[in-house]
Amino acid sequence: MWDSLIAFYGTKDLEQTHKFYVDALGLNLYQDQGTCRIYQVTEGGLIGFCQHLDIAISGRSPIITLVTDHVDEMYEKLIQLGYKPNEPPKVNQQFGIYHFFITDPNGYNVEIQKFLS
Repeated sequence: MWDSLIAFYGTKDLEQTHKFYVDALGLNLYQDQGTCRIYQVTEGGLIGFCQHLDIAISGRSPIITLVTDHVDEMYEKLIQLGYKPNEPPKVNQQFGIYHFFITDPNGYNVEIQKFLS
């Protein structure tokens, strides 16, 4: 029934957001709508950032989670590019994951994780 999913978030700086999600995280620009840019995460999974939306942050939410088997490699890549993850990757027994967090240019929490089971 459904073809894909797009989650939209607010941004004040499309260029900094683009640099982070394309250059640092390796996502592809799916569509540039002028005041919104949409990035492809997986075949049917998309994420968008729009200047006309508010940046909505409350504590540790929302969390944008990107799932990969290459958590350590992504951590090292981000450090090499001058980004500062919140802490090194670690196992979270409660959720059965291996992960780390980094804050994107908008202040959103981005979690890079893999499932352990």
